[in-house]
Amino acid sequence: MDWSEDGIVVSVRPHGESSAVVELFTRTQGRHLGLVRGGRSKRMRPLLQPGNSVHATWRARLAEHLGQYTLEPAELRAAALMDDPTRLAALTTLMSHVQLVAEREAHERLHDALLIVLGALNEDDNWAPLMVRWELGLLEELGFGLDLAACAATGTREDLHFVSPKSGRAVSAAAAAPYKERLFELPAFLRGLPLPPPGPDAVQAGFALTGFFLERHVFAPRAMAPPEARDRLIRRLARL
Repeated sequence: MDWSEDGIVVSVRPHGESSAVVELFTRTQGRHLGLVRGGRSKRMRPLLQPGNSVHATWRARLAEHLGQYTLEPAELRAAALMDDPTRLAALTTLMSHVQLVAEREAHERLHDALLIVLGALNEDDNWAPLMVRWELGLLEELGFGLDLAACAATGTREDLHFVSPKSGRAVSAAAAAPYKERLFELPAFLRGLPLPPPGPDAVQAGFALTGFFLERHVFAPRAMAPPEARDRLIRRLARL
């Protein structure tokens, strides 16, 4: 059996003397592994960098087999990020996050959103808020989405400024007043408001929010540590 589709290179690990096992994130096949013959060669090395997009054809005798990939370049964006430690940390974090989804399980919205974030990493200085939004989408795809549409206490959809760490639901400024120091800030760019690009404090608040729920619902239950690259990214963004 076989299929052909564009995919994002997530990870590469050596196999034998010259081959590599390549992990791609595709729109309809999900996170999918395959063997690339000669994947460790100098010719293939620039192509097989995390964050690059490739045209992939996968073939195997049975669906449950590892199978083999034939890959052609589509968009080689990784090289442009190698000299920027902050964007490289963001790329590394994103690829680590992709590995949280189950193998061979389609996550089409998450895949499409990832392409947007990767494009912004190369072309736009305002990529960090997009990454926070992508982490929110990751939580939703994994079954732990936050409810930011209405106040958990009053039901109002106005003046939502906080998120409860217990329920993962938004809380209005008025309802939060007695205990707001125990809540997470809900930055304006996550409220769907048409605003100018958020400042660094808002981005940090966004990462604090998504990081808390990723740790609670994803990393801790799996006995995993959050990606070190994510901590490095947040520190660098704070300095910038």
